Amino acid sequence: MVFLDFEKPIENLYEQLEKLKDVGEEGVVDVSESIKDLEKKIQNTKKEIYANLTGWQRVQLSRHPERPYTLYYIEQMCKRFTELHGDRYYSDDKAIVGGLAKIDNQTVMMIGHQKGTNTKSRQYRNFGMANPDGYRKALRLMKMAERFNVPVISLIDTPGAFPGLEAEERGQAEAIARNLFEMAQLRVPILCYIIGEGASGGALGIGVGDKVFMLENTWYTVISPESCSSILWRSWDYKETAAEALKLTPEHMLDFGLIDDIVKEPLGGAHHDPEKMAKTLKSHIKNELAGLINMDPDERITQRIEKYSQMGRYTIEDIKQE
Repeated sequence: MVFLDFEKPIENLYEQLEKLKDVGEEGVVDVSESIKDLEKKIQNTKKEIYANLTGWQRVQLSRHPERPYTLYYIEQMCKRFTELHGDRYYSDDKAIVGGLAKIDNQTVMMIGHQKGTNTKSRQYRNFGMANPDGYRKALRLMKMAERFNVPVISLIDTPGAFPGLEAEERGQAEAIARNLFEMAQLRVPILCYIIGEGASGGALGIGVGDKVFMLENTWYTVISPESCSSILWRSWDYKETAAEALKLTPEHMLDFGLIDDIVKEPLGGAHHDPEKMAKTLKSHIKNELAGLINMDPDERITQRIEKYSQMGRYTIEDIKQE
């Protein structure tokens, strides 16, 4: 198990627990009561730490190397998944995966970012940073879902769209903008879940939906704390300050009216019990789809557009001309 910096108290307790279990296995001393007390102490320490997380600590949890990614959730939630490839223009971007799947008896189009689970696969997936080809592939799958009246489920987990020169040459901004335009008018239900990182246009490119949700230990904002720090202070040293200033946690996003709800994670984060997290996510998707599927498409689109039109706070000033 990988522990983050702020989880050191828990790591020390786990080390003590392992030593006690080793003593118990030798059978010389009965340590069963000590083990129970230590397990209880671990649980209480977890509750104390995770109840008071800072914005930067949430960012760290969202990037935990053992955190489940899109393909894991698809494997756990879906009876059958047929991955579909390519944007029919340039290539098959491996940073975004998608295809037809079945959640119990409901056919859905699953689309999401995929980061990879080790160094080689992360390079293969470009660390979840999609090129224009990935967003065009996602749009192709969404239009296919519309053609066959299949709901779209979007799982978002990206540090941002790929910022390389080749991505800009192939129209990164246009590809994302096109997705925003098309998703706003898609005639089938769209549910969006931020399962890890939700950064900038990279997240928005598959993030316009009837309902948008965040898992408990995720973040969603216009820029990563490190990039914000490097722009404002010319250094990454202020990333923690930037994380607080950006107000990027699920609670902040819910308060701002940018998401619809927060999906609870197992104590300590999704990586502590991935199977339980997948069951929770599956149940949430089924419940939310039930309320959207039978709606009139025109009404659903109208509500979707109104939802985004009401976002943001502004004032209008009258300018008197002399």
